[in-house]
Amino acid sequence: MCVVDDEPKILRFVSANLRSIGYEVATAASGEELFDKFDLISPDLILLDIMMPGQDGFEVMENLRKFSNVPVIMLTARSNPKDKVQGLNVGADDYLTKPFSLDELFARVNAVLRRSQSNPVNSAIANSPVVRTGKLAMDLGSKRCWLGEEELKLTQTEYAVMEILALNLDKIVPHKTLLSKVWGPQYQDDVEYLRVGIARIRRKIKDLAGEEKEYIVTYPGLGYMLSSQS
Repeated sequence: MCVVDDEPKILRFVSANLRSIGYEVATAASGEELFDKFDLISPDLILLDIMMPGQDGFEVMENLRKFSNVPVIMLTARSNPKDKVQGLNVGADDYLTKPFSLDELFARVNAVLRRSQSNPVNSAIANSPVVRTGKLAMDLGSKRCWLGEEELKLTQTEYAVMEILALNLDKIVPHKTLLSKVWGPQYQDDVEYLRVGIARIRRKIKDLAGEEKEYIVTYPGLGYMLSSQS
């Protein structure tokens, strides 16, 4: 993984403690340095500070998502809820406010890595490798999504949401179920994560399809459903 922060003390503290529990950790003091060494380190997770000189964390996220779906946890000293929403909107997988405890850091890192590396519904996938609705096709074996002939580029978190919806085609999946299965049980009341994630998926579908298709149906107060009537 890679820790990106312009504060040397934070960089040393976070990276040293992650290494102490067995992670391989690279560091970068700016977004520019991250991009310079990205291909060399090939991180499986990025911890990204928001307030940095040059490109701030939001700009780094926007540029990163142009070529990579690597999971990202944003780190910030700012606790404004709008910053959290903005971070999720540009493609972050989680958001951690400074100061944070090591236990919380380790828990967030472990949860994001577990989500990106594991498959929570293996038995169902074995029986249903492809789910189709309209032009949308979910290949659950290869973890890829298509709209007609074009691949729908999803982050690992976005794919995890779509996978659960696909395996429950035409069934309402409650908010708490999606949050618990994708982000973890401790997130089951953080509906904002889900609301922003669904909005990003819908926007990607619209941008790629060039048309308004309500593949994901909202049931206010209940949850979401992937509809076969698309």
